[in-house]
Amino acid sequence: MSYVLDSTVIIDYVLGYKPGEEIVERLFGQSEAIYIGDVVTCECLSKGTPEDLGVARAMLQALEYVTLSPDDAAWAGDARRTRIEAGRRKPSTTDALIAALARSVGATVVTRNGRDFDAFDVPVLAYGETGS
Repeated sequence: MSYVLDSTVIIDYVLGYKPGEEIVERLFGQSEAIYIGDVVTCECLSKGTPEDLGVARAMLQALEYVTLSPDDAAWAGDARRTRIEAGRRKPSTTDALIAALARSVGATVVTRNGRDFDAFDVPVLAYGETGS
C-alpha cells in the first residue's frame, strides 16, 4: 500500500499536533511509498514561521513528488462537479486534486479530515479527532 499525504499531515507534524506526529512516525517507519504533489506543497509552504517552513520543506523533500496527468486533473474536475450537481456536500478543488493524485498512483489518502474525501471514492486513512 502506498500513501498520498494531505497537507494536514505535514502541517500537524510541523505544529506538534500529537496525532499528526504519530501518523508521520508510523508511515515513515514502513517501507511503502509516500507521495505528495503540487497542491500539498503549495498549502504547506503558504504560511508559517521561518522555522516551521524549514521543517515543512525538509519533510516535503523527503517524500516522492508526483504530478497529475491532464486526464487525472480532468477526473478531479468531473468528480467534483458530479458531487456538486448531485446536491451533495461541495468538495474543495484542492481535495479533488489530492484524491485524483491518490487515484492515479493507487494510493490511500492520509488526512485529519477524512470526510473531505468521502465524495471521491478513494481509500482514506484518517487520524486525529476529526479523522473519521
